[in-house]
Amino acid sequence: MLWRERMYESVVRGARPLLHLVSPVNAKIARGLEGRRGAVSHLASWASSARDPSRPLIWFHAPSVGEGLMAQAIMGVVRERRPDVQLAFTYFSPSAERLAGRVGADVIGYLPWDTREDVGRALDALRPDVIAFVRTEIWPVLGWEALARGARVALVNAVLPPGSSRLRAGSRFLLGPSYARLHAVGAVSDADAGNFPLLGVVPDRVRVTGDARFDQVQARVAALVEAGGARPGSSAPAGPGGAARGVGLLDRLRDPGVTTLVAGSTWPADDARLLPAFAQARRSEPYRLITAPHEPDEAHLARLERSLDEAGLRHARLAAVEHGEAPLPEVVIVDRVGILADLYAVADVAYVGGGFHRAGLHSVVEPAALGVPVLFGPRHRNAREAAELEWAGGGSRVRSARELADALLRLARDPAGRREGGEAARAYVRSRAGGAEKNAALLLELLGAGRPE
Repeated sequence: MLWRERMYESVVRGARPLLHLVSPVNAKIARGLEGRRGAVSHLASWASSARDPSRPLIWFHAPSVGEGLMAQAIMGVVRERRPDVQLAFTYFSPSAERLAGRVGADVIGYLPWDTREDVGRALDALRPDVIAFVRTEIWPVLGWEALARGARVALVNAVLPPGSSRLRAGSRFLLGPSYARLHAVGAVSDADAGNFPLLGVVPDRVRVTGDARFDQVQARVAALVEAGGARPGSSAPAGPGGAARGVGLLDRLRDPGVTTLVAGSTWPADDARLLPAFAQARRSEPYRLITAPHEPDEAHLARLERSLDEAGLRHARLAAVEHGEAPLPEVVIVDRVGILADLYAVADVAYVGGGFHRAGLHSVVEPAALGVPVLFGPRHRNAREAAELEWAGGGSRVRSARELADALLRLARDPAGRREGGEAARAYVRSRAGGAEKNAALLLELLGAGRPE
């Protein structure tokens, strides 16, 4: 191992006791620590009982939910093309735990600590032929130890915008050798592909493969349609999760007498514009808001409820609405995770949060795939799909509460224009499909090349 990897590993070792110190006051960190405590033994236990050494294995790693869904789409294609391949899937964030039952891997669990002892034991148990990091992060010690054991290492469905922190001098210094040793990079666009050599990736190992996220969302929409039917005259699903969650919730939320706005992954900075804009629009047009905070814990839900009270808007949480019979309030607050992508199916208009938040915009792809026109805030350099969707006519950027109110009124008063925008959004998503196939093909080429000498 080179000295820079040793320096990085020292940082990881030093961080572990600090994380344990703060875990009592941070439930997410505590959950992650608990998951990593048994990560190696979980992978090893599966390997001892189910790993077939005569079959190749690809180990996918994704940081969190979004990347996990991209990996799911790629793994689905790998399964179709090479049924003999075994698949392992690891994740970093506790929020990805809810993917466990549906990514389609043979073994699923937390990524072990990126130290020689932990990843070495995991690699010796799994004996992967290919390591596939998904989207952004690579783990230097895992990559080094995998290469030392003869595996090939790739980064797929990869993004690297010009402003990425990975292009800063410190990151390039620490991680550059790890990027230089990658056997392949599948980038989502030409622009991203052109930046990877700046990290040390050999230029002829970089290929444009497209974005598997579009395929994943398309597949989700198709499954919803099959399970729950479709809106009249549309391919959009009739219910959140169809048979999986029951069309009854959709029927409860849909109201043809109002324009339904679904706001997803919102932060306080979004609410500061969204709530007054919605209140203003509702004074002129019949509107209902279904809003899903990015972090629907009790503290955030209570804060949102106080803001709604101050705005004079009647509200109720989704759990109460789902099981009650009272008339729907003006605002429904989504109080759990894992349902937002389905709830966009009831929307006439969507607002995607993060565009007024420092971290940037969340994904506009889910509502667009459902044929819903999308509104979002101005900070979306991290999400080029927003600009592309706007250019295609399926989305609009708003810079203030006033602009947002104007957009809501325009969309409520022009049903034909709203439908046209929704169809443009759907067509945009369809035009970007195919990334799962190309990323899978790249990994299978590495698999077919055999282990390097």
